[in-house]
Amino acid sequence: MLRTKEIGVVGDFAIDNQAGISRTLHRISAIRNHKGAIIGITCRVGRAISGSAKLLKDLVKDGASLLLIGHPGGGKTTIIRDVARMLANEYKKRVMIVDTSNEIGEDGDIPHARIGNARRMQVPDSDMQHNVLIEAVENHMPQVIVIDEIGTKLEATTAITIAQRGIQLVATAHGITIDNLVMNPSLEMLVGGIQSVTLGDDEANRRGVQKSVLERKGPSTFDCAVEIISRVELRVHTSLEATVEAIVYGRSPKYQICKLNEGVLDATLQSDQIVPDSFVKKSVTTIEMKNDHLTPDKHISKDRLCGF
Repeated sequence: MLRTKEIGVVGDFAIDNQAGISRTLHRISAIRNHKGAIIGITCRVGRAISGSAKLLKDLVKDGASLLLIGHPGGGKTTIIRDVARMLANEYKKRVMIVDTSNEIGEDGDIPHARIGNARRMQVPDSDMQHNVLIEAVENHMPQVIVIDEIGTKLEATTAITIAQRGIQLVATAHGITIDNLVMNPSLEMLVGGIQSVTLGDDEANRRGVQKSVLERKGPSTFDCAVEIISRVELRVHTSLEATVEAIVYGRSPKYQICKLNEGVLDATLQSDQIVPDSFVKKSVTTIEMKNDHLTPDKHISKDRLCGF
């Protein structure tokens, strides 16, 4: 529940009908009538959960670009905020957050303490997000760009341009699974794009398919992806390109389920048996960790994915 003293410092509503509460991560969204008068509000309580990025640290610490996919309210912003803090504080990287709706760093000129040493650029209008992204790269020399919510083709194109400059990207997008991005004409380029290809008779016979097939058009902007199932359960794809290829070919990609339950991390590799081993970038065994130590009856592979 919002305290009375917090309600007294609600900021002005921007063009996107959102306002923040200073020194908090809470958001107020306005509902207006046809005359523009506010007749209702929606209050979104922002939470900063320290350690929510621990499940993903092995994915991002070495510079891999990461895309988080989830439904509204699923916890994407909470996780990406902690990823930004972790990269800036623990791995000493120059992290720049492009905060379109001020959900990551709150409304004030001084960003929320939960982003750590990461820096934040505010976006005056959501239509200008792509411009601020380019400005962040050209003016502030970041090693990591954090983007909350890529939603348009122009923003996706800008993200591709940034990735081609050798900058690590950490971003979120609305969806339930990677399939949603593959079928989204505005965002499919983030996963390499899909195109229809006509095969010759010999090649079609060799593959055992029809002459017209779908294929991945190009390289993916992101190295890996995470589907947010719940606040304590993630579906991790260590190779986004391999996952997209499996989807296009009608196969079930290999992925890893990471769960955090009362301080215990458990990660298990899951997949359909028809997926060839080449679709897996890293081999991961079942992991169970408690109090930062492996239990005696479990072990972890050399190329572990999730961990503390």
